[in-house]
Amino acid sequence: MDLAQYKGKVMLVVNVASECGYTPQYEGLQQLYGTYKEKGLEILAFPSNDFAQEKGSIEEIKQFCTLNYGVTFDLFDKIHVKGEGVHPLYRLLTENASPAGEVEWNFEKFLLDREGKVVARYKSSVEPAELKADIEKLLK
Repeated sequence: MDLAQYKGKVMLVVNVASECGYTPQYEGLQQLYGTYKEKGLEILAFPSNDFAQEKGSIEEIKQFCTLNYGVTFDLFDKIHVKGEGVHPLYRLLTENASPAGEVEWNFEKFLLDREGKVVARYKSSVEPAELKADIEKLLK
């Protein structure tokens, strides 16, 4: 993956899973994307089976997200978001976020400014709609 295509954009990076109690957050993420895409928001979703809740292939995951939640934001191949095989992107995110440390569960969210700096980290329980004010500040 080449993140250079997102240069100058505000990014919300989320580790996702189809069989999680937080899976309905796909709907809220899509609403954020629909509202703010034209202003410069990109949502980058990274499926992960690190918590044993994303067993499907990337094709199955994309189909599930499209059919059930109308997802149109970018959905990448499955990666590891924690542990020994953590993807370099997640190593960077978790080391530069406040608080720093491993991802604890699916649907943790990292908000990055237009320069790619991690400006906020949100626990899984934080609903996408709760990020609106923070996103709007970065989009100005």
